[in-house]
Amino acid sequence: MSTAWFITGTDTGVGKTFASVALLHALRARGLRAVGMKPVASGCERTADGWRNEDALALRAASVPQPDYADVNPFALPAATAPQLAACDAGVEVALPPLLAAFARLAASADAVVVEGAGGWLAPMGDGLEQSAMAHAVGGQVLLVVGLRLGCLSHARLSARAVLEDGCRLVGWIGNRVDPDFDRVDDYLGLLGAALPAPCLGVIGHGVSADEAAASLRLPGIATG
Repeated sequence: MSTAWFITGTDTGVGKTFASVALLHALRARGLRAVGMKPVASGCERTADGWRNEDALALRAASVPQPDYADVNPFALPAATAPQLAACDAGVEVALPPLLAAFARLAASADAVVVEGAGGWLAPMGDGLEQSAMAHAVGGQVLLVVGLRLGCLSHARLSARAVLEDGCRLVGWIGNRVDPDFDRVDDYLGLLGAALPAPCLGVIGHGVSADEAAASLRLPGIATG
């Protein structure tokens, strides 16, 4: 039986995809078959194979075994905007059953599945479909990516509170240095560590490779296969 984590962020643009790719690298380094999933992706380009999203492609490339794109990203929405608006523009209804069917296919061939949400925790995946529904469906284990920049303390605390209030388990958080000029990072990490009800699983440096980011992650309680 595979284990799954739902990756959310304090906002859009905080590096959820890069952190998810790093997590996949870290899991694979422990001998696990690990695959990524981006259930709903807005902002896609048309290719000969259909609509493709850059983040979903990165997750797929970091996956072993490498799954079908349609399972990695069941809803590929062209417009680069909120998923609800992108789905409306495309005339598509984002629903949970096809997402769970794709997840089941991924989980059947993997030891671990890394599921990346869209934007922040309270950004709906579609009309009437909250991210918490998908997180619950894959086991309720949530990892929070905190973009280390001004305002991150409030954003992180609000996000953690919302995750817990939705009945999910916040199993850890990852700091990501999205702003190389942000000063007092260590001070902010101390404040975040004291405020968040879950351990810090690592801090990703600015401009590092996925393997370097993976090496910075601590994954307690994860079997080595």
